[in-house]
Amino acid sequence: MNLADIQLMYEYNDWANGLILAKSAQVTPEQFAAPTPHSFPSLRATLVHTLDAEWSWRVRLQADEDVEELKPEDFPTVEAVQRRWDEEAAAWHTYLNNLTDADMSRTIRYTVPNGFRDRVLWHCLYHIVNHGMQHRSEAAQMLTQYDQSPGGLDFTLFLNKR
Repeated sequence: MNLADIQLMYEYNDWANGLILAKSAQVTPEQFAAPTPHSFPSLRATLVHTLDAEWSWRVRLQADEDVEELKPEDFPTVEAVQRRWDEEAAAWHTYLNNLTDADMSRTIRYTVPNGFRDRVLWHCLYHIVNHGMQHRSEAAQMLTQYDQSPGGLDFTLFLNKR
């Protein structure tokens, strides 16, 4: 995997996140916080978890630091989530723009609760986008139930619109 491929994946990630956030801005505050049967207890919690994963992984990859988990209650509105996600997307692009093709195959070591884990950097970078897709799919289902479908989130649709 080369850096240009990873950067393209992160452009896609931003695009797909943008579709979800735009439609999330159309739901009522009650719908935003309403209980759901998905992996996380509400649309808000799903979005905050996805944002938290992007943020915590970036910090882990840049500095091998753990960060305190973002809490849904700290994001009372979609606008608050959007502002924080915009900051995170910019930080990701700064980080990615400072990598090289050679970095993609570098093994990184990071701390986990029971010790350390070794991974190839591009595997971690791919995981983050893939993880986001799982939760964007759940958010899309919630949004569709609220009559706010984000439409297709397929990578090929992103390429067509690029």
